[in-house]
Amino acid sequence: MPAGLGLTPALIVDVEYPAERGQAMRALLSSTVVVVLTLGNSYSALADEVTLVAPGGIRAAIEQLIPGFERQTGHKVKATFGSGGGTKRQVVGGEPFDVPIVQPPLPEVLASGHVVASSETPLATVSVGVAVRKGDPRPDISTPEAVKRMLVAAKSISYPNAASGAAAGVSFNETLEKLGIAEQMKPKIKRAQGGAGAMALLAKGEVDIGLTFISEISNPGVDLVGPLPREISTPTGLVGFVSTHAKAPEAARALLSYLSSPEAAAVYKACGMQPGR
Repeated sequence: MPAGLGLTPALIVDVEYPAERGQAMRALLSSTVVVVLTLGNSYSALADEVTLVAPGGIRAAIEQLIPGFERQTGHKVKATFGSGGGTKRQVVGGEPFDVPIVQPPLPEVLASGHVVASSETPLATVSVGVAVRKGDPRPDISTPEAVKRMLVAAKSISYPNAASGAAAGVSFNETLEKLGIAEQMKPKIKRAQGGAGAMALLAKGEVDIGLTFISEISNPGVDLVGPLPREISTPTGLVGFVSTHAKAPEAARALLSYLSSPEAAAVYKACGMQPGR
């Protein structure tokens, strides 16, 4: 008797039946085993592995959402995370992910032919935020001028390295240009490998101010001050697609639908992001 069906050999052996009834019971039990195994095999056959690639800015939310999707559908998700620029290069280069998540602008992605254009689904936006070491005074960042004063007064700051494709780094470089202090700040900058790297430097006291996407500010040794003003820092969008190379297109569409659902919106908000476009 196969394990896991809720029956034990002892129960079957200990009960005595007349010959005809015993044959009927054995036939019934045999049929039940076949049905259970068939249903189990059918379920396994319907379950797919969905591959996903996404920038680090949405990682915290995606990792929280994957278990719910897997429970709800039976599919499994294999997720890969990287920099915003690196992820986009993977998609444009035709790497065969079922569900790619990329950051605008999108013309290069759409022109590549590696995503289904009609599947374009805005998932969330995320702002670059300011953090200080845990317990330190929180500076005023309510206006562009206040942010400029904070940065000029700081001895050192850290944020993700734009040269490695980090979208938060690209965004903050633009902020420094808008504030007119890009050259002045150069000696104070310690560029980090990703948002986690910037927060680690801040937590260790190696810099005064850390900046990265709010969704990446989770180090217990730092405090989030808040997002940069929109006048100097436009939130970055995160958009999902079904790949034209998807091995499991139906499962890919199901995942994309789940990632744009009300349940997902609540997770994005909890991670400091704004759902939708």
